[in-house]
Amino acid sequence: MSHVADVLRAKGATIVLTVPPDAGVARVAQRMRQEQVGAFVVSQDGRHCDGIITERDIVNGIARSGPACLDQAVSVLMSPAVHTCHRDDSVRSVMRTMTDARVRHLPVIEGGQLCGMVSIGDVIKTFVDDADLEHSVMRDAYLAHRSR
Repeated sequence: MSHVADVLRAKGATIVLTVPPDAGVARVAQRMRQEQVGAFVVSQDGRHCDGIITERDIVNGIARSGPACLDQAVSVLMSPAVHTCHRDDSVRSVMRTMTDARVRHLPVIEGGQLCGMVSIGDVIKTFVDDADLEHSVMRDAYLAHRSR
């Protein structure tokens, strides 16, 4: 069974993408497109999680306030109550958290500081890779047993 540490290792050495609370929503939306991500951790110091701003938060802001929300600071739209995970959490438990909380991104926190971010895509890829490996091992064991 894989853990968050395995997911982060597979992603490679990645920097946690953060934006300050006073960053403009329009600029953050542009950065999301540029970086090809669906969320940023909102952090004043780049080490602690003050909130999270997601594509969904921006869409909801536009639906509520119209295009004027693009001129606001992300602190107005961000979710301040952030679901997080730890490096030693299992992929299965992270999937459960994402499903129950209906979120697609979890900042990874160790010692009170940011050390990564996992997305639903990262978690599903790892889960599928684990299932494929288990299938191969079972098939090989079956074939080895059968050939005796």
